[in-house]
Amino acid sequence: MQLCPLYQSTLRTLPHWHEFKEARKWVETELLISKNMDVNLFESTIRIVGVMLSTYHLTGDEMFLEKAKDIGLRLIPAFKTPSKIPFSEVNIGKGTAHTPRWTSDSTLAEVTSVQLEFRELRRLTHDPQYQEVVNEVMRLIHKLPGKHDGLVPIVINTNSGQFTHKGVFTLGAWADSYYEYLLKQWIQRGKTEPDLLEDYLEAVEGVKKHLLRTTGPSKLTFIGELNHNRFNTKMDHLVCFLPGTLALGAHNGLPEDHMELSLQLMETCHQMYVQMETGLSPEITHFNLQPYEWRDIDVKPADRRNFLRPETVDSLFYLYRFTQETKYRDCGWDILESFNRYTRVPSGGYTSISNVHDPVNPGPRDKMESFFLGETLKYFYLLFSDDLELLSLDKYVFNTEAHPLPIWQSPPV
Repeated sequence: MQLCPLYQSTLRTLPHWHEFKEARKWVETELLISKNMDVNLFESTIRIVGVMLSTYHLTGDEMFLEKAKDIGLRLIPAFKTPSKIPFSEVNIGKGTAHTPRWTSDSTLAEVTSVQLEFRELRRLTHDPQYQEVVNEVMRLIHKLPGKHDGLVPIVINTNSGQFTHKGVFTLGAWADSYYEYLLKQWIQRGKTEPDLLEDYLEAVEGVKKHLLRTTGPSKLTFIGELNHNRFNTKMDHLVCFLPGTLALGAHNGLPEDHMELSLQLMETCHQMYVQMETGLSPEITHFNLQPYEWRDIDVKPADRRNFLRPETVDSLFYLYRFTQETKYRDCGWDILESFNRYTRVPSGGYTSISNVHDPVNPGPRDKMESFFLGETLKYFYLLFSDDLELLSLDKYVFNTEAHPLPIWQSPPV
């Protein structure tokens, strides 16, 4: 195993060095990416390519880079469509790609949240095709009609390259990481791509104009949805990525009111936890606009689930790093204690639950999503670390699966 000298001595002194060696051996010998099987472009990129690139940078071990290059090449066929908007499914053995059987559409988040990883592959390999295919997607989205003051429809057709489901605007499912990656791509390349910054700033203004509201009872600031000009007070837990993203933008020189909005939304995401009997947020929250309502938050029976999602902990990490206010650590600690109390299982691991309102019987679902280990616990670790330079946010940008990638000191040649 060839390790970067900077990390070699450090890694060997870690208490879990043997576990890293075991995991590395599995990746090298068991992670077979030539099988005749379909994989999802988005999930495979942010999870597999992302973690391989991140591990390569943290260890200097070339094996991880080779794995990232291999899977990246096997995903490239997804971009061979009439419109250059990628298919969502790729057969990594056959080198073919297609949409799901039931649609010829891809979601906005799927096609616009693979850019950080493919661009980094281009920088490391000097192979331009990695970056060309994902940059073309962003160029197409940048100039497409159908936007609403920077807000973008959530579905795009891979044949025509045009938006479908027009008039539906959300920062939740199917759209969230598009907005996150606008900012992070701009940061990744040293703030040298004005189109990305323009689209991000316009989107934030669109959010403030069309999706931002305050509750009647306690004046909590929240982000709703727009459906053909009708406002819906629904806010996915996924939207709690936004406080961290806004704070990251403000840290990188964007308007001060982005930070003010970040702080307001962070409090709302915190309240989505503390106002539940288990101390855990529901998957979806509806907010009350009328002052005579006795509480700010309503949760429909079907939305009471908690999937151990990372978004709020993610944002708490950013807010603590930028403000160093201990209240954000305290909020995180409360959430961690609730996870331990209501979702930890005796046999090991954690489980999603069905009812955040019921501390007596929260309804364990016997399922732990991989993002709990890959994201939620990682952000807890970083939030509670006393080393504020650990994975410095001036040196790394995190992909949407919490894998750190370096900020480029200069664009690749």
